[in-house]
Amino acid sequence: MRMTASEVTGPADAASMQRCDVCIVGAGVAGLNAAFAASRHMSRDQRIILVDRRERAGGMWVDTYPYVRLHQPHGLFTAGDISWTLGRERSYLASKDEVLDHLQHCLEEIRRSVRVDTFFGHTLEAVDEGSERCRVTCRSATGELLTIDADTVIKAYGFRITPNDPLLLSSSQAHSVSPDSCDVRTGDIAADDRPVWIIGGGKTAMDTAHALITGCPGREVNMVAGAGTLFSRRDRAFPAGLRRWYSGMVTSSFGAEAARRFDGTNEAAVREWQCEAVGTAVTPRTANFLLGVLSDDEVRTIKRGLHSVVMDYLVDAVDRHGAVDLQFRSGDTTTIPSGSWIVNCTGYVGKDDVPYEPYLSAGGKVLSIQTRSATLHLSTFMGYFMTHMLMLGKLRDTPLYEIDLQEMFRASRGAFPYALLTVAQYNLSLMYDALPTKVFTQCGLDFDRWYPLPRRTFAMAKFVMTHRRAREHQRRTLDTIRERFDVRCGPLRHDERAGADGR
Repeated sequence: MRMTASEVTGPADAASMQRCDVCIVGAGVAGLNAAFAASRHMSRDQRIILVDRRERAGGMWVDTYPYVRLHQPHGLFTAGDISWTLGRERSYLASKDEVLDHLQHCLEEIRRSVRVDTFFGHTLEAVDEGSERCRVTCRSATGELLTIDADTVIKAYGFRITPNDPLLLSSSQAHSVSPDSCDVRTGDIAADDRPVWIIGGGKTAMDTAHALITGCPGREVNMVAGAGTLFSRRDRAFPAGLRRWYSGMVTSSFGAEAARRFDGTNEAAVREWQCEAVGTAVTPRTANFLLGVLSDDEVRTIKRGLHSVVMDYLVDAVDRHGAVDLQFRSGDTTTIPSGSWIVNCTGYVGKDDVPYEPYLSAGGKVLSIQTRSATLHLSTFMGYFMTHMLMLGKLRDTPLYEIDLQEMFRASRGAFPYALLTVAQYNLSLMYDALPTKVFTQCGLDFDRWYPLPRRTFAMAKFVMTHRRAREHQRRTLDTIRERFDVRCGPLRHDERAGADGR
């Protein structure tokens, strides 16, 4: 079911003051996980207000390209432990529309536990934290003011993924498009037979290449892959059938082992281990790992279908003598036919500058789930676990490490994923000591759930026995990251909370 601005669940006069117990800004998967977790600490007569600038729940999934599919089996992408109603096999990778339908289903399921009123089509302007309560100011697309008085505010921004625009190029003879504005399976690009150049080497580039290669057999498809991207091998991370009992690497074991091996200086060695243990790639070299997943079949299909792979970065496309020259950062050029298609599949992570904000405000009433003060590796996990910590009053006094992922990504893409995995391991250890066990056992986001209970139980038992001992190594690693790259990485300081204005 699709929601529109006219279907807002709330009083008709949006300019009047709204009061609630919890206000959540952001109705993507992070916000829905926050709503799920908050609802577990609320009574039926309490109220959550959910605000989003989009016209419905779904976050980045509302805006993203139409042929996107989940990285992981669909059952492991949800809010809390809400089950899917899709009726497909466990390994099925859900499509964009199926994900959106499930996220709407999650919202309806949360409403079974607590009152949730939604104000879609509203953009946050300010959060003012008082001594007792918070005032949230939002504005609709048509200019109406919405003011919310709340006990607690959760700003569920997540990774702030926004659509890619076509690349601005000098050429007037090349077609410059992006997956977010051009479905490569249909329309003019699909009807044409001229070459396609995919710019980027991450998951969007792989999805685009796969869609073109399988949808238009024989079409010339090329890729400008930058430094190359390493992916986790789906057949190893999520083995199918009976192989779930004896093969693959349980996800929590991979995270723990990566954090054990990483010391803040040796990302090349850890990447080499990862390549052997769970890695796969389309490109001949890889320098980046952004937690993406590809199957053996996808890798084979893309490799066989690509006409060429250029390990370089596109700078511009320039018209020359009836053709188009692609100009690369290295100084090399490649001439392509007039009318060729250039598809912008460059990365979404770290694309935009956003201001720093601590994950917890000075007064302890505003939780901010975003990249400048990240505590876990995925925004889904942050929405779920951080909200549980907040609602139980454990967040202020638990010395979680925050890491500035925006600056870390720019400082070292090679060290970035292992720093992220290390901070997640460290903070999950602290959270395990602070939260009831059922918060972990009831987390439907846990990738370990792909495996049979005996394997999950063994992995959990190992974590319980070793997580406290592992903290000291993880702490030293994170401190090394801070000193080596001069990025924010450490416990949240109360004076920094006091300096945040909530905007």
